[in-house]
Amino acid sequence: MKLLVDFFPIVLFFAAYKLADIYVATLAAIVGAVLQVAYTWLRTRKVETMHLISLVLILVFGGATWFLRDPTFIKWKPTVLNWLFAIVFLGSQFIGRQPVIQRMLSAQIELPAEIWRRLNLAWTAFFIVIGGVNLYVAFHFEESVWVNFKLFGMLGLTVLFVLLQSFYLARHMPDSATEEK
Repeated sequence: MKLLVDFFPIVLFFAAYKLADIYVATLAAIVGAVLQVAYTWLRTRKVETMHLISLVLILVFGGATWFLRDPTFIKWKPTVLNWLFAIVFLGSQFIGRQPVIQRMLSAQIELPAEIWRRLNLAWTAFFIVIGGVNLYVAFHFEESVWVNFKLFGMLGLTVLFVLLQSFYLARHMPDSATEEK
């Protein structure tokens, strides 16, 4: 269910684009983000920071797209979001006791501090690269290609990165057979 809630605005954007145009899709994404935050708040009485940041960005960039009738703004939104994440992840290398990725995952896995730092830097680099790739696709290909990339390409690249990260982490996980001896 959480996955559906997380992807609700982008799925609405994609569906509305296929049925109408970029402006209707942008409005659908704005409505979807507002509904996403409202639904989460009503169910849990809290809202994830990522949803709030995304809501603010869709309101700003989507609003600019809608009112100025210029799709350039909505095309920048995923890049700005990813680059903000990169800044937060990179900043956490120097501010605070733990990198962001360690704060997110340390309850599930135990790793040495150096591995957490490398993993955090890898996520920083990923966010920078995917933001750049979004801009490249947005401004070098047709709008419909960018819309497909926004849903399928970015999701696919993220899944691929998580899989690669899993292989890297597997090398650094304590061996349960060794621990039992």
